[in-house]
Amino acid sequence: MTTYVGSIDQGTTSSRFVVIDQTGSIIAKAQTEHQQILPQPGWVEHDASEIWRNTEWTISTALDEAGLTPSDLAGVGITNQRETSVVWNRETGRPVANAIVWQDTRTADLCAKIGQELGDGFLRRRTGLPAATYFSGPKVRWLLDSDDEIRNAAERGDLAFGTIDSWLAFKLTGRHVTDVTNASRTMLMNLETLDWDDDLCRAIGVPRSMLPDIKPSIADYGPCTGVLEGTRLRTIVGDQHAAMIGQAAFGVGDTKCTYGTGAFLLTNTGTQTVASTAGLLTTVAYQRAGQPARYALEGSIAIAGSSVQWLRDNLGLIERSEDIEALASMVPDNGDVYFVPAFSGLFAPRWRPDARGVIAGMTRFTNKSHFARAVLEATAFQVKDVLNAMRNDTGSELTDLRVDGGMVANRLLMQFQADILAMDVVVPEQIETTVVGAAYGAGIDAGVWADADEVRSHWRESHRFTPQLTSDRVAQLDAGWSKAVARSLDWV
Repeated sequence: MTTYVGSIDQGTTSSRFVVIDQTGSIIAKAQTEHQQILPQPGWVEHDASEIWRNTEWTISTALDEAGLTPSDLAGVGITNQRETSVVWNRETGRPVANAIVWQDTRTADLCAKIGQELGDGFLRRRTGLPAATYFSGPKVRWLLDSDDEIRNAAERGDLAFGTIDSWLAFKLTGRHVTDVTNASRTMLMNLETLDWDDDLCRAIGVPRSMLPDIKPSIADYGPCTGVLEGTRLRTIVGDQHAAMIGQAAFGVGDTKCTYGTGAFLLTNTGTQTVASTAGLLTTVAYQRAGQPARYALEGSIAIAGSSVQWLRDNLGLIERSEDIEALASMVPDNGDVYFVPAFSGLFAPRWRPDARGVIAGMTRFTNKSHFARAVLEATAFQVKDVLNAMRNDTGSELTDLRVDGGMVANRLLMQFQADILAMDVVVPEQIETTVVGAAYGAGIDAGVWADADEVRSHWRESHRFTPQLTSDRVAQLDAGWSKAVARSLDWV
């Protein structure tokens, strides 16, 4: 008898639901995009109610496609864009404002103030994170400071805060919960205790009464209602952590890079935290109920696939995102053109909120194909910067890099990534590792798969890109990228 598991993947630009069977194969899926709300430069918002409606639609559509009902699912998992912050009224269940997205930079001044008052060393010891606009806690504080009615309601205990996973879990189960991976991205959770830190809540200015209960990633969160009534929520895990599960990166030193809206490189450090001296984040990788948490070092890149969307939507140079490969392939190289996509500053390893996007090196020779190629290459250069930082922190060398996410279908990008890293880049058969990783978590909790070893047996290599550029050419490209990055700094 076939066993099925469901998985919600709520991302920065879209929501989807998939159904997989016990072999890890996707048998049905549905996906739809949501609006990107840009009130002013540096601000990025989402309508959490729209996200919930889209999630309901994708669940119903995928189940109909599979000819299944919720009771046919052994369980469901949620994976999500992590730091995007929602505040809602506990009584009405309605958001009090648009969700503030992880890319949003409106908290730059507040983060600088928090960093000065607490000290970056203190924050990193407690949370593994720097004081940066990326994270959730300051976003909540900004909402409270911006509206007296919201602050008064929060102080009365009427409001709940959560990242998108908490919002979806609340709509599905009525419970106010999150998991250790998402909580570790708020600047409010203590990495050692895996609980909210009262000192940090006071210093950042977020009432503890607003915060959800923290649970292990792979655990029984309870029965679902509404569109998923008949099954149980069995996993909540942030998107990059879910990709680690989907890539079977369960061993110390296992490393993956996910290319989505942003790009995220994580290496498993086991049950011990590793403090970064090179601009990386220390974060929870995942935790199974009844077992110690596993930790990771992460390098977060704000803009990867979203730069291709920008090329499509803002500049109109391509009609579809996938058209960029053909356009970029019309020239043999970047023509000495470099693009630094610092739309919301630079994340790891530099953490420079003052940076803004630049295009450098253009001449009359430059055409749109050079520009398209520079946009693609920017992602690969940023990944190399993070990988170098990871080498400095861990003291270990990688022999290859496992990759996943939508951009790995772009063979030009993957080949350039192998070239610039001077190492093999390995694409698995199942590139949808994020949504499948959350499904694996739910299936482990439900007993569909016994443990990590059984999940690991489903991972298979599809394609391997090997380096082809000379070391001299790589050095020349690195030098051009470094000069372009230097020109993006100190803009605001």
